[in-house]
Amino acid sequence: MQFKVPQFLEIEDKIFGPFTFREFAYLAGGAGLCYVFYKWLGLLAGAIPILLMAGFALTLTFYRPNGKPFIVALEAGFKFFTQSKLYIWKKEQKKITDKKPQNENQFTRESAARLSGSKLRDLAWSLDVLDLKK
Repeated sequence: MQFKVPQFLEIEDKIFGPFTFREFAYLAGGAGLCYVFYKWLGLLAGAIPILLMAGFALTLTFYRPNGKPFIVALEAGFKFFTQSKLYIWKKEQKKITDKKPQNENQFTRESAARLSGSKLRDLAWSLDVLDLKK
C-alpha cells in the first residue's frame, strides 16, 4: 500500500487571488486603519498617519528580507530590545608599564619561559577564534 507524502509544507495556500490569508489580513487591516485615520483626522491632518500605516501594511505584505516574512524580523528586533543580554566576554584593560627590555631577545625569552602548556593552548584557541579575516 502506498501513501502520498505531503510536500511543500512551508508554502502557504493562495486563498484571496494572489495573496495568502496572512497577506490579505495585513492589507485589509492596513486599509481599515487608514480609513479610520481618514474619518477621525480628515485628509490633511491624517495624511502622515495614513501614509505610515499604508507603508507598514505594504511592508508586511511584500517585503521579505532573506526569504522570510518581515514579521519575523520585527519579532526578532522586538525580542532583542526587550530581553536582557548576556555578555560572555569582556576585554580587560591592562596597565601599560614603562618597562623596556634591554634587548629584543630578552623579551622573547622571558615571554617564552612564562608560557606553559595550558597558556599556550589558550593562546592558540584565542587566535583561532579571533580570526579577523573572516
